[in-house]
Amino acid sequence: MAPKKEPRAPRLTPLRLHDLVENEDAFFGPGDTYDGQSFERPAFDGADLTSTDFLDCTLQGPTFNDAQLRGTRFRGTSIIDSFAPVLKAARTSWRDVEITTPRWGSAELYDSTWQSVRIDGGKLDFLNLRAAKITDLQISDCIIGEMDLGGATVTRLALKNCRIGTLDIQAATLKDVDLRGTDFRTLNGIGSMAGVVIDDDQLTLLAPILAAHLGITVA
Repeated sequence: MAPKKEPRAPRLTPLRLHDLVENEDAFFGPGDTYDGQSFERPAFDGADLTSTDFLDCTLQGPTFNDAQLRGTRFRGTSIIDSFAPVLKAARTSWRDVEITTPRWGSAELYDSTWQSVRIDGGKLDFLNLRAAKITDLQISDCIIGEMDLGGATVTRLALKNCRIGTLDIQAATLKDVDLRGTDFRTLNGIGSMAGVVIDDDQLTLLAPILAAHLGITVA
């Protein structure tokens, strides 16, 4: 028997955040750049952060109620205990970012770009990554109601010990996507599973869906 082929794991760049300056201005406007700053429980509620840059920053306990983050860029940044009933973050860019225990309701992250990002813990009701470009993303110990990767281009994604209600991969282009150890109830887009690695238990779960997709009758 040929050895099982292991998927390539996400390549994650560890953050090195030192000598940060505490932000005391609390001014959040569109197109601003925040570089090397530390934010303690910033309230971005209602703020227009369109095309704003966060470079080598730490955001501890931020809230994003009704904030506009369209086109916002995060680089080398740590985001801890963030809260947003609706995260309006289409076309955002995330590179070398660590997101810890987020609590997001509807996360509107379609058309976004992700590179070397880690999400640890938290609860996301709806993670909308339609048409996103994802390279090196790891999501661990997270509860996700629905994760939509429809039309996304994904390279090296690992979902570790997550619980997902519905996973949608319709029309997605996937490579080295590791779902092993993650529990999901429903998967949409069975025809786009090329490039996905699953375990034996997941194969048993998906067997009826695969049979129906291939026109196989199990009697």
